[in-house]
Amino acid sequence: MKVIATTRKAQGTGASRRLRRADKLPGILYGGKEPAAPIELEHNPIFYALRKEKFHASILTMELDGTEQLVVLRDFQMHPYKPQVMHIDFQRIDPNENVTMRVPLHFHGEEESPAVKLDKAIISHAVAFVEVTCLPRNLPEFISVDLSKMESGMTFFSQDLVVPEGVSVEPEIVIASVIKPVEEEVTVAADADAAAAAPAAPLQCSNRKIAAPFSNKTPLRLRPLPNSALNQAFSV
Repeated sequence: MKVIATTRKAQGTGASRRLRRADKLPGILYGGKEPAAPIELEHNPIFYALRKEKFHASILTMELDGTEQLVVLRDFQMHPYKPQVMHIDFQRIDPNENVTMRVPLHFHGEEESPAVKLDKAIISHAVAFVEVTCLPRNLPEFISVDLSKMESGMTFFSQDLVVPEGVSVEPEIVIASVIKPVEEEVTVAADADAAAAAPAAPLQCSNRKIAAPFSNKTPLRLRPLPNSALNQAFSV
């Protein structure tokens, strides 16, 4: 893949902010025998290239001010909530020197494995990338992981990977492992069984009548007041 960049003359926070407003992307190119160089790139091509797996794990060709050189992507920063790349880092590489890169893993074959088909187990993927060391021309885009022979109790290590000639992988890294399904045992209490087995007691209705409130009391009768009492109560 090819990346086109130009040397960035203005530096600083304000200059980077102006670049982003103009749909440019500030970055830096370092490594090799040359000093680090601030660069700027078109934002949108880099934004969509970062969505591709190959862009992260392959040797790139950068055209900087008309001169081509081999580079690899080392780091990038995204905006906290906007779909925008804030900064990107590239490293120069020498085609005759080893390079260490993270290479993605592509898993396959687990559905046909004895662990899944016979034992109904689950194969857990421990990592999605591994670091490899090799010459740039031998760098693979990805490493295929065949899990079709996994059985119960097995663990797939990095030394079990099939890699191209000239590529070395750090050993003793767990790539995948078989996890047996957990069977839940339901324990029923003895008293619960006895309660379920015992016949239900029949409902009994009481024939006792409930007396209505104030049913045995004599109704109130109001007696009129004499005129003398009324005159005394309303007299001023």
